[in-house]
Amino acid sequence: MDKSSSPFKIEAASWRDVGELRTLEQECFGQDAWPFIELLAALTFPGLVRLKAVVDGHLVGFVGGDAERENNLGWITTIGVFAAWRRQGIGSSLLNAAEVAMNQPKVRLCVRKSNAGAVDLYLREGYKPVDLWKSYYVGGEDALVMEKVRD
Repeated sequence: MDKSSSPFKIEAASWRDVGELRTLEQECFGQDAWPFIELLAALTFPGLVRLKAVVDGHLVGFVGGDAERENNLGWITTIGVFAAWRRQGIGSSLLNAAEVAMNQPKVRLCVRKSNAGAVDLYLREGYKPVDLWKSYYVGGEDALVMEKVRD
């Protein structure tokens, strides 16, 4: 894919994206990547937010979200951008689009404490640390839970 053809578009994702999403999950999350069946569920289960960033017809990023309306809370369940497409505003755009789609006053996500690039992105986008889940990830690393209170 030629980066000069950017800008990207944000579109609804569907089950047809499962192959590219699986590749993205493997690149971004390795041993923590969701299994195939969970990816398929994220792309088909009613009521979930599923958006992709697309360049030249190819998925270059993805975000999933779940609005817990009874708790007035949205959760970013997964977000990732292929390494070759990072630092171009795709992650921020996906994050913002998911927040709008969930339409909740608070949005949370969790991230590996060591993922400085992602933590910096979330801080820039208005998220603040609110909790720590001990040994959440494969290998025992803690998850930093971050929350954004939307205006």
